[in-house]
Amino acid sequence: MAYADCCGPLHRGERPAVTAVALMRSRFTAFALGDVHYLLTTWHPSARPTDLDLDHDVVWRRLQIVDTEAGGADDQAGVVQFRAQYVRDGSRHILHERSRFTRSRDGRWLYVDGDFVE
Repeated sequence: MAYADCCGPLHRGERPAVTAVALMRSRFTAFALGDVHYLLTTWHPSARPTDLDLDHDVVWRRLQIVDTEAGGADDQAGVVQFRAQYVRDGSRHILHERSRFTRSRDGRWLYVDGDFVE
């Protein structure tokens, strides 16, 4: 799916993510683009850092959704397990995480936190 149809409208605030997976995909793209503002505004206030310093030597390449638990359009919470491929210093790496998401009071999906998977 093209950026203009998928993540672009979310990043520009034109519409919210309708599922936890959609938010996960948009956050991955925000990491790839270096969109710190979007990352911080989609982070739950209870766990949100005050600032985010992205490593500009990291090139995010691919996102694979491994599994989901809830997180649908009618759910209040969800879990998305993913693998994100990135390159740093010429070496390929994989970030494997189980991320937790919840809905805000106004119904927007927010990233809460995650656990690394070995």
